[in-house]
Amino acid sequence: MTETSAESKGEVNPTSESDARPLRIAIVGAGPAGIYAADALMKSDADVSIDLYERMPAPFGLIRYGVAPDHPRIKGIITALHKVLDKPQVRLLGNIDYGTDITLADLRRFYDAVIFSTGANADRALPVEGIDLDGSYGAADFVSWYDGHPDVPRAWPLEAEKVAVLGVGNVALDVARVLAKTGDELLPTEIPPNVYEGLKANKAVEVHVFGRRGPAQAKFTPLELRELDHSPNIEVIVDPEDIDYDEGSEAARRHSKQVDMVCNTIEQWAIRDVGARPHKLFLHFFESPAELVGEDGKVKGLRTERTQLDGTGNVKGTGEFRDWDVQAVYRAVGYLSQNIPQLPFDDQAGTVPNEAGRVLVDENADGAGRYLPATYVTGWIKRGPVGLIGHTKGDANETIACLLDDAAAFTAAAEPELDAVTDFLESKGIPFTTWAGWYRLDAHERALGEPQGRERVKVVEREDMLRASEPHKR
Repeated sequence: MTETSAESKGEVNPTSESDARPLRIAIVGAGPAGIYAADALMKSDADVSIDLYERMPAPFGLIRYGVAPDHPRIKGIITALHKVLDKPQVRLLGNIDYGTDITLADLRRFYDAVIFSTGANADRALPVEGIDLDGSYGAADFVSWYDGHPDVPRAWPLEAEKVAVLGVGNVALDVARVLAKTGDELLPTEIPPNVYEGLKANKAVEVHVFGRRGPAQAKFTPLELRELDHSPNIEVIVDPEDIDYDEGSEAARRHSKQVDMVCNTIEQWAIRDVGARPHKLFLHFFESPAELVGEDGKVKGLRTERTQLDGTGNVKGTGEFRDWDVQAVYRAVGYLSQNIPQLPFDDQAGTVPNEAGRVLVDENADGAGRYLPATYVTGWIKRGPVGLIGHTKGDANETIACLLDDAAAFTAAAEPELDAVTDFLESKGIPFTTWAGWYRLDAHERALGEPQGRERVKVVEREDMLRASEPHKR
């Protein structure tokens, strides 16, 4: 059994003074996971005061910097998140880098408890020969570029006419779709000028998406998959030989309507005649990447091994290899969270060890856990980068339930006053942004888009974001 008592966590009862004030909570990471945690706190019976910390000058995390620009339906989630941040119990403190601008020890001075919801923004490694060649890219880096992230280069090399994308999840679809569309097709979205210019010069006319298993094992969602075929410039092509199911695959189709819908869509594409749309997007199944073939240090091809189903829905290699003529390879095999200073970290899983959101320092010989006092995780840093954005609501509810169960045993913050932390940040000369500042940045981006009939044009440069958001601090 895992210990959950206050004594096992090394905590003491809060002072009577803290009983007369709201529970002060810091949430590090103002993406959906962090905002859902704030919402769960406010929906509880607890009297709370919440500060949301964000490394970027703007909030919303994955929605702003991880969702493809031609997916406004998903970006519409921001409307619901807005309502949470509009609540008087919540403050946004942006442009603050945890571990550099503020530490866990600092946060403990100002808050009774801390929740980390920092997400995942790095690419999971793919141990394939040649993966470090010039022309081999991580999907996360490419997504950050086309989403206007200020911390990535402003230009992206788009010289390859034939491109491979490794992976069969929604991120792979996003990467493939953006590579296959034209710059003009994406111009009505919020893409910034540097991204438009890059995509307008993109030379890709063939995009090949590779999955090592079959259609029934693909992680696409039906709507995102069907969107590939909506573009007037993209011809989606599937080889009929890649339509194969074993007993495990058929069971997956019976038990999941989504899996069955994905398979049906892929089957329809496999049996139709190839049309005349100028850019070809091939979906390949049963092809496992074996090597990125190089010449003079650059990608010149991709070698895959043909696989076959083993009856359970898994696959085994056949020993048959094929070389594909491509000049760039994007790996979309999963995101990975990065180590958080002053917290334990599982490098393999890319998560902070935890039980139901309580940060787990270690386990005793009898299997009982020892927790980091008043420290919690939620979202992808808690369970890994899987599932859709809405799935982080369940994470938040579980974590907040644990936090509230533990609250009576928290050590009271030494400086819980609202001004204490902002005075601290100002004393360090940190130009932090606020929720009111987001409204100013939002209005500025919308004004940039208005002359072109666009909803907004995203600002990329961090200094420009700060200037629009907090002009009095510049």
